[in-house]
This record gives sequence, structure tokens and C-alpha cells, in this order.
Amino acid sequence: QVQLVESGGGLVQPGGSLRLSCAASGSIFNIYPMGWYRQAPGKQRELVATITVSGSTKYGDSVKGRFTISRDNAKNTMYLQMNSLKPEDTAVYYCNRDHPFKFDWGQGTQVTVSS
Repeated sequence: QVQLVESGGGLVQPGGSLRLSCAASGSIFNIYPMGWYRQAPGKQRELVATITVSGSTKYGDSVKGRFTISRDNAKNTMYLQMNSLKPEDTAVYYCNRDHPFKFDWGQGTQVTVSS
């Protein structure tokens, strides 16, 4: 079973930036479309960005123009560059397949945007 480990979260002021990483236990990014998800307190988990095997990307309306998803297949790592962060971006961020059948969820990484 694939293991996913997210990292890079933290506390940042509004307008700041963070880069999240998702390390996979195997070479999956050239096989499966992947996505970054987030879950804010009291809310359902939502998909914020996706990347296909060919490298095409899509973004949720709330993050479009501010977040960039990318991956390094050689390092089995996917990234989420987050710029111009807003308080409403505060959530636990996860990576997983962009598919109804998911890998086991990792522990996520907490992002808190606050002054």
C-alpha cells in the first residue's frame, strides 16, 4: 500500500507563502492523477488542486492564481506552492489520488494563516 507523508505547513501571516510537500513511498506520480485536498475545522474535505499524469493542472476557484501544484517524479514528491495566503486558507492539507478510490490518507500538514 502506498504511504503519503505531507509536510511544510506552519503559521504564516496573511499575504505570506508556504510550500507543501507530499512524499510518496513509491513511484506513483507518473501513474496516478493526484491532488491536494484541505479540510478546515467543521468543514468537509475539499479538493483544491490536481495534476494529471501528463502534467496538466487544475485549481479550485478559491485558490486559482495563488496556488501552484507540481511534482518531481524522480523524487516521488509532489508540491503545493501557496502564495498570497488568506485566513480562509487555514486548514489541514492532504495529498491523495484524484480518484474515488483513494490511498490511505496521511496525517496531513496544518496550515494556519493568521496575524
